[in-house]
Amino acid sequence: MTDLRHYDVIVSPAITEKTTIASENNQVVFNVAPKATKPEIKAAVEALFGVKVKGVNTLVRKGKVKRFRGTIGRQSDVKRAVVTLAEGHSIDIATGL
Repeated sequence: MTDLRHYDVIVSPAITEKTTIASENNQVVFNVAPKATKPEIKAAVEALFGVKVKGVNTLVRKGKVKRFRGTIGRQSDVKRAVVTLAEGHSIDIATGL
């Protein structure tokens, strides 16, 4: 039985051109909770997907200021985790949980 807190740590997979290229190097990119730590992210990925994680790198993409119909708005900051998987392990993002 997986811990329900793992679902709060990982918000969604990040699917972009850059993350698709990173997947060739055994890396998967997830949007994670802003307060999530590297050990929490590692534990969540290993528990939810049943894989061995070699390393976790995190980054915070700052939100941009955008205009919509003349009104200034701000996108929220997004924390991402680049998870490097051990040799022989893989995650198919397209299937989901």
